[in-house]
Amino acid sequence: MLLDGVLTERSKRALAWFAMVGLSLAVVACVYAYQFPGTAFNNMIVVDGFATFFRVLVIAVGILTVLCSESYLRGERAGPGQYYALLLYSIVGQCIMASANELIMVFIGLEISSIASYILAGYLRDDRRNNESALKYFLLGSFATAFLLYGIAWIYGVTGFTNLTEIRRTLMTPETAPSISLIGVAAALMFVGFAFKVSAAPFQIWAPDVYQGAPAPVSAFMSAGPKAAAFAVFMRVFLTAFNPIANRWQPFVWGSAILTMVIGNFAALTQTNIKRLLAYSSIAHAGYVMVAIAADSEIGTAAAMFYLAAYALMQVGAFAVVTYFVRQGERYTSVEDLAGLGYKQPTVAAMLTIFLLSLIGVPLTGGFFGKFYIFKAALDSNLIWLTVIGLLNSAVAAYYYLRIIVVMYMHEPGEASATAPPVSPALSLAMWGAAVGTFVLGIFPSALLDFADRSANLVK
Repeated sequence: MLLDGVLTERSKRALAWFAMVGLSLAVVACVYAYQFPGTAFNNMIVVDGFATFFRVLVIAVGILTVLCSESYLRGERAGPGQYYALLLYSIVGQCIMASANELIMVFIGLEISSIASYILAGYLRDDRRNNESALKYFLLGSFATAFLLYGIAWIYGVTGFTNLTEIRRTLMTPETAPSISLIGVAAALMFVGFAFKVSAAPFQIWAPDVYQGAPAPVSAFMSAGPKAAAFAVFMRVFLTAFNPIANRWQPFVWGSAILTMVIGNFAALTQTNIKRLLAYSSIAHAGYVMVAIAADSEIGTAAAMFYLAAYALMQVGAFAVVTYFVRQGERYTSVEDLAGLGYKQPTVAAMLTIFLLSLIGVPLTGGFFGKFYIFKAALDSNLIWLTVIGLLNSAVAAYYYLRIIVVMYMHEPGEASATAPPVSPALSLAMWGAAVGTFVLGIFPSALLDFADRSANLVK
């Protein structure tokens, strides 16, 4: 933000690479901190494999988003300084969420991330779609945060603690455990807040409008980074603090998982706007992660971690292609606008095809192994019907993903494809990075999955 005020317009293009350097150093710091695991700040922050995994993941999403944003901001003639600063603020909040071992820290991290995201959603102030997106996100997000904060206050009132480990210890001790009804109300209130942040049913209605109206790179960021951090804190709270009452909240989680998958996939079938379609797709994928959480096991936690990493790559990659294609003013957002892209821009079309096939769950992609491990975890926990419903939903999802591929390769080129400009180097790097990552997780999943397995034990 300071540099934005002193640099010339031509020099401001370097701010993207300045942000990249900062994020790269942050990854190095996360890896270094992992060598010294433990708690800090009076047990409010914890450094372990789980926190390190999600901190590196959200920073990686941030790096890909910066690469996607450089040419987009230039085309929209939008100031880059505040944009990258807000992006970094949001990532800081997400890192706090992933490392939080205390409910107050969860709230602080969530608000740092959310407030920056609200502003990013409306960053192009003269665009009415951006204004609508930011206003809806802010108003509904504020209500959801109020539920979460009320749940935190409630759990503090009945246990006397906001530290997750202490709450768990209190619930496990018969002499100190409060009424199960009071704990259930607190868990339900907090579930509402977390379900909103991950766009899980029945609190998903905001996502399509916000993703459609926000700038394309911001939609890419919101669909992956904040969602991964919210799932991290969701799992940390429910699998640590509320682990003793798992039999009470499990039915609500798998019920929400079913609703989320069904609503996301069936609503996506009728969408003609590519950003809105990917928003409903994002809702459906939140449902798959909820299946892993419902398994309530270390295998389920590891599967959710792996899937979120694979999902982040394929979702940001798909939105990177959308960012390239919509052009100035986001004129081309219809699925039909992609007609003939396979002939005019074969490399870009191939990239989008890779991401769509991974979202379906085709072998040799990260999406395949992600879904495989999630459904395996559900079967191991005897959630047979939930697994069957998840598999059927995956089959439904294949239709609207394949429809996009058909339009790209089997329809005559339209105006949007015929006038497509060259891909900028930064955006090309984002696409290639996401595509390579998708294939690496699909062909060599064991390296990441082994780390997730070692980090999945949240009950210390």
